[in-house]
Amino acid sequence: MKRHRLRVYYSGRVQGVGFRYRVKNLATGFALVGWVKNLADGRVELLAEGEAAELAAFQAAIRESELGRWIGGEAANLGAPEGGLCGFDIVR
Repeated sequence: MKRHRLRVYYSGRVQGVGFRYRVKNLATGFALVGWVKNLADGRVELLAEGEAAELAAFQAAIRESELGRWIGGEAANLGAPEGGLCGFDIVR
């Protein structure tokens, strides 16, 4: 199966509401690796690698979870995998 790299920038009220922690917990249900972190401009960045269908399902699960109410915008980019990721972490 072909792997991809997904990078998503979430905007809205996505900091200070447990967003990263909940995304990390959701990630345990999917076959992917990556990380999630807060950005200085108030957005949250997500980087994940896995099969395209798994990444799409993960992205949808985030939107459809309780986190969806905090998301005001979502800018996603799907590209070639680069590797170097292990597990799924919160980057501080």
